[in-house]
Amino acid sequence: KLPVLVYIHGGGFTGGCGHEKHFDGPVWPTKGVIAVTLNYRLGPMGFVCLPELAEEAGHTGNYGLYDQMTAIQWVRDNIAAFGGNPSAITIMGQSAGAMSVQQHCLSPLSEGLFRRAVMSSGGGVSKVLAAAPAEKHYDFWKKAMENAGCKTLTEFRALSPEKLFDIWNQTKKELRTPGSFPCIDGRLVVGTSADLLKAGKHHHIPYMAGITSEDMMPPILFGMARNWCAAQDIPSYTWYFDRQLPGDDCGAWHSADLWYWFGTLDNCWRPMEQKDRVLSEQMVDYLCNFVRTGNPNRTGQLPQWIASDK
Repeated sequence: KLPVLVYIHGGGFTGGCGHEKHFDGPVWPTKGVIAVTLNYRLGPMGFVCLPELAEEAGHTGNYGLYDQMTAIQWVRDNIAAFGGNPSAITIMGQSAGAMSVQQHCLSPLSEGLFRRAVMSSGGGVSKVLAAAPAEKHYDFWKKAMENAGCKTLTEFRALSPEKLFDIWNQTKKELRTPGSFPCIDGRLVVGTSADLLKAGKHHHIPYMAGITSEDMMPPILFGMARNWCAAQDIPSYTWYFDRQLPGDDCGAWHSADLWYWFGTLDNCWRPMEQKDRVLSEQMVDYLCNFVRTGNPNRTGQLPQWIASDK
């Protein structure tokens, strides 16, 4: 009955996978925490959004998020066979993975699936990264169908994956838009993070959230993370990772903290120093303490991490 940490990878909802070098051999099991990574549909496979699909199923979009939720449900239903506690699951993600974690923390469909959540460089209170109604995405996907020469949903579904991705990339360039993003589908995503948080319609669980110092839009992302943690009625914890990684002068770039959270420094080409290993050990201890208890602190083990104030 060990606690479980389920990790959702980032990649802008267009790339990435659950077996990247960062995630290959996390040290969490040596701390008594079972590690799980997962994959989910990306790009046009994961976030196509069309009125025909809404008419067919009652909602459209977010198929990648449904994949994630199904994976978490599978872990809950089966992790006991691997020595895990289905009642002690934490979910964690970085970048688009953090945004995904947040959507699950706001979704009525995932109520009770997990007990804690960790968001790196992507989660928080934001109007910039807010999900829009599914209808706002229709024009993009109708243009994609037009570019593919498809007049019906049946024809669009018949495209090969290669053709579909080619058309999707072409349409992104024409319309200058990312082309894959979560939407408000009325089922899994039922509103924006700001509105749902204000209404108290989020999971009332402990959170950890933070960014890196040379992240994308550092002031905005840090404000998002801190405001989210400070708004909770359960102690939650914000971090700001600013270790300037050895090997170049790029600093603590977007996702640089993952080597440290996973304890996988040996997978990295960089000339890591002893202080990197000490830092990683501390971060892993904080993370695993949080997964076990909802509090990253442990008496006599680490410097005190104070919860974010309102």
